[in-house]
Amino acid sequence: MTLLPDNGAAAVPATGASGGSDGSVIERSWERPDAFAVIFDRYADDIHRYIARRLGSDTADDLMAETFEIAFKRRRRYDPAHPHARPWLYGIATNLIGRHRRAEARRLRALSRVAALAPGTEHDVPGDGAAERLSADAPLAGALAGLPARYRDVLLVIAWGELDYEEAAQALGVPVGTVRSRLHRARTRLRKALAAPDRTAPTAPEKETDHG
Repeated sequence: MTLLPDNGAAAVPATGASGGSDGSVIERSWERPDAFAVIFDRYADDIHRYIARRLGSDTADDLMAETFEIAFKRRRRYDPAHPHARPWLYGIATNLIGRHRRAEARRLRALSRVAALAPGTEHDVPGDGAAERLSADAPLAGALAGLPARYRDVLLVIAWGELDYEEAAQALGVPVGTVRSRLHRARTRLRKALAAPDRTAPTAPEKETDHG
């Protein structure tokens, strides 16, 4: 998987023989509900993969289905002027993941403990080149578990959802400047955690005392 470069280059809107841009498909589904199946076909695998990486495959099955159920029910609120539905769908998925914060942190710590028993591996901060190796990287899994949820959301929706900064802002309902600030702070905290002497010890989530 190619991770997002730091310049936050925009993705290409989805189009195709099955019905044009996402915006036009969703608008058409207002009167023809079955047309919404095109959106599911385009993004279900990506949404499932994103949720699975954060919460595991079993939970991803249910939350992916719930993501599209919510999207379908809210389709009349979607602005067809937005040709690309990815940020909207990832925003719904991330909100659903937010109901499982403790489960996500527990999973990351479990990955950290299991991976710590394996031979040492190199690690990179997600978005810097090797997020897909998380399951084999004890220090990185533990460091992610220690991030405040809002920083982890920004970091992973960009690194694993492959959204650019503007798309991440749309998905999370925050300004682009906030996305950049939180991403910078997330990466700074991860690098600091990964540089600590006892890097294999799972960390506890930090209290969210600042508002960046």
